[in-house]
Amino acid sequence: MFIIETYSTAVFLCVITMLCWGSWANTQKLTTSTWRFELFYWDYSLGILLASLLLAFTLGSTGTMGRGFLADVAQAMPEHIQSALIGGVVFNAANILLVAAIGITGMAVAFPVGIGIALVLGVLVNYLDQPNGNPLIIFGGVGLITLAIILNAWAYGKRSSTGMSVKGLLIALVSGCMMGLFYKYVANSMVLNFSMPEAGKLTPYTALVFFAVGILASSLVFNTLQMYRPFQGDAVGFVDYFQGSLKDHAVGMLGGAIWFIGMAFSIIASEKAGTAISYGLGQGATVVAALWGIYIWKEFDGSDAKTQGMLKLMLALYILGLGLLIYAK
Repeated sequence: MFIIETYSTAVFLCVITMLCWGSWANTQKLTTSTWRFELFYWDYSLGILLASLLLAFTLGSTGTMGRGFLADVAQAMPEHIQSALIGGVVFNAANILLVAAIGITGMAVAFPVGIGIALVLGVLVNYLDQPNGNPLIIFGGVGLITLAIILNAWAYGKRSSTGMSVKGLLIALVSGCMMGLFYKYVANSMVLNFSMPEAGKLTPYTALVFFAVGILASSLVFNTLQMYRPFQGDAVGFVDYFQGSLKDHAVGMLGGAIWFIGMAFSIIASEKAGTAISYGLGQGATVVAALWGIYIWKEFDGSDAKTQGMLKLMLALYILGLGLLIYAK
């Protein structure tokens, strides 16, 4: 299977992760205006699974190092398969709840609460589980990125009319806690040495497939509930899904594939970078998403000087925080 051998390559893959995680949601903007997120999410989940299988039978099954995908599945112990599946379920619940929180209370509240908690908790949990790198520098970088996320939310808050909602705040809080934990389950299912994998545990490519299965399987529960009992708007049914255009379905699967590539690169990089640094760099994607809004979708055109200043400070804190995370190794 394909394995990276240097820390610099790991950092490069983590940068790709940031770009993928910060960009996949733009695909929803390419669907028709009436195509609801609940319907989009089915194709997003399917795209993740298809991309995981493609990677498992290509990069995960070639080369002389490590253990091929099918051989790895055959020797995997149930508890490690279960851990990867749980990671998918936890991520899926967190992702759906975050979208619901944004809809209820707005990005200005949901994002700093949800993603801020996910970033801090995720790095802390993963570092305690697999200590790797200088903790002071790691958490210094996390702190700066968290400030950048808060500034981003503040800027969105100045242009949003959505009011505060206790319900939305609580949903964002739960989402952030779950989002900070999912990566640990996937990491714990995997071998520590990718080139010489120990028996019973999963190689990264196998872990990612079971992670993707967990996402799609749990969508049968979570997304079905979201369709018939939405947090906002009218209920939709499966008839609505099958009435979608080929473009709508293809774009949804593309969004899932883009997100999954980011996840795969983060996991592949984790052996050399450490899970805390790999996860922390990936969660900087929030600011990447903000850059799409600023420079591509022109969401802040016409904003006052104070807002423009906050956005520039956000970008500076983000770059500095990323630099500290990279240097922490």
